[in-house]
Amino acid sequence: MNEHKTVVVGMSGGVDSLVAAYLLKEQGYCVIGVTMQIWQEEALQKQESEAGCCGLGAVEDARRVAQVLDIPHYVMNFKHDFKIHVIDYFINEYRAGRTPNPCIACNRYVKWESLLKRSMEIGADYIATGHYARIRHMNNGRYAVEKSVTARKDQSYALYNLTQEQLARTMMPIGEYEKDRVRKIADEAGLPVAHKPDSMEICFVPEGDYASYIEETVGMKSKPGDFVDMQGHVLGRHRGIIHYTVGQRKGLNLALGYPAFVVRIKPETNEIVIGQLEDNLSEKVYISHVNYISEQSFSEHKTYLAKIRYNHEGSHCTVRRLEDDLYECIFIKPQRAVTPGQALVLYDGSLVAGGGTIL
Repeated sequence: MNEHKTVVVGMSGGVDSLVAAYLLKEQGYCVIGVTMQIWQEEALQKQESEAGCCGLGAVEDARRVAQVLDIPHYVMNFKHDFKIHVIDYFINEYRAGRTPNPCIACNRYVKWESLLKRSMEIGADYIATGHYARIRHMNNGRYAVEKSVTARKDQSYALYNLTQEQLARTMMPIGEYEKDRVRKIADEAGLPVAHKPDSMEICFVPEGDYASYIEETVGMKSKPGDFVDMQGHVLGRHRGIIHYTVGQRKGLNLALGYPAFVVRIKPETNEIVIGQLEDNLSEKVYISHVNYISEQSFSEHKTYLAKIRYNHEGSHCTVRRLEDDLYECIFIKPQRAVTPGQALVLYDGSLVAGGGTIL
């Protein structure tokens, strides 16, 4: 019986995670709500006006919903883990000329690893989140991440790095619903967040100005350098490599007579290589730090659908293992703006086969 199973729900303050708590209670589980304190240092007036996902205002939203659901609610402090695995990683990647994905790091090391460990310590059987994805226990014994029923909100891409142990202890009830239906459920249940807008920005960079955030956090300005063309000729000056990402076109302030794109970032010489659209296309992509989900390894005899960023529609490729933790992915159609530091996630049908970090 579900009432004998305890689920800790990560309640971010957004409608998705709070409806997840409601659905699980309706299914008979013993539900405990937990809001993770991870980076919040906001001023009081900002908390009151911007109660977005992960902000301090989210704690009050989660607490109010917990009262409606008549479930216990706690705030757990994971600031140390978040700083090490998300903020430090985010800053170091940009300074190294790569483009990180902090949500993937947060999912793997904070929302799952840290929360799951703490939840098991208090006797929980599972953790649950409001992600738009599903978990399937496969015939081969493995746990797989499966796409949400709604392609528009599917978040499986950001979950490719979860471990088998984490997936075995995870529930994602929202993955079975469309977003409009989730809001309707919240409205019908009387949850005070039914019409709360979704959070779209990086949670710890609420203004979206990540370069200024990095400079303020490390206490130094990014060093300007040269824009160079594909042959190494100087085209102009850039503001510092943390201001740019591969594939970027806007904000370059270069008058070259043709559309210009960032093709490569070279931190060793502090140069940014500029090219045209065709210079930004890649047929072969290399990944490392690989994690397997539905399979124990990738097959060289299979064609996968690969996503090279969260909002990428996906494109078919084959893979070839070069070393223990190095794969070559060969796309049938060359892809634009393949960005070092981002994740390449391989799908086998609706299932996440696994993925890795783009080199």
